Amino acid sequence: MRPTVSRSAVFAPLAALGLWLVSSEARAWPVDVAVRLEPDKERFHKLSAVDWVEVEDPAVVTAEVLTGSSELLLTGLKPGRTLLLLYAEGKFAVWALTVAPTGASEPARKPELLAVARKACPGLKATEGAERSLTVEVKDTRCRDALRPLLETEAWLARELDLTFALPLMQEQLAALTAPLKAQGLRASYHGAGLRLEGSTTPEGHRKALWALFRQSLGRVPLEDRVEVQRPAPPEDAGTPKPLTP
Repeated sequence: MRPTVSRSAVFAPLAALGLWLVSSEARAWPVDVAVRLEPDKERFHKLSAVDWVEVEDPAVVTAEVLTGSSELLLTGLKPGRTLLLLYAEGKFAVWALTVAPTGASEPARKPELLAVARKACPGLKATEGAERSLTVEVKDTRCRDALRPLLETEAWLARELDLTFALPLMQEQLAALTAPLKAQGLRASYHGAGLRLEGSTTPEGHRKALWALFRQSLGRVPLEDRVEVQRPAPPEDAGTPKPLTP
């Protein structure tokens, strides 16, 4: 039986989410959008543009871009949490998808994580509630490491964050990205305040590289995606009807 459909009135333009990177061990926490779903139900999101999407754990949620549109169909399968990678026009975003029954409580806040971050990052300014924001100057590894678990809780989304990194930490972050990107035939370099991604790889390698940028970065910067994605050539006889055999 087909799951119950509930069409969301929420419009989440991917281009408006921008593209920013965070953390020193992979891309950039926090996520751009947090979405809650119910098991065995569908939800639609209208995007301004989308080339492709990939769910980290398709056993929890499936995601499908509807043919001929920029509409995204999410289907909750079982209670749990996973991430969704979205890509369009040289930019990517990551959403957190949580599947829970109607009436289930929101994840509990962890004030102790904010307390640890305040201690490690002098001058940190945090506002919670309807107008959430987090502003901090990340001057050393201790501060960066204290921020990561806090940002993974979804207490703040990417658009609510303002991080400024000291140059040595930017260099550490770039060094941490070197190995996972090199494994896909790619390289990254900073140009001004932005990160340039270059090289040639397969569609799978491109996706792995973007996941690495998310998971191993903290403190997001604009991405200039110059990757040449090598798509397999169609078979020579593709589209050619086979002769009938007597």
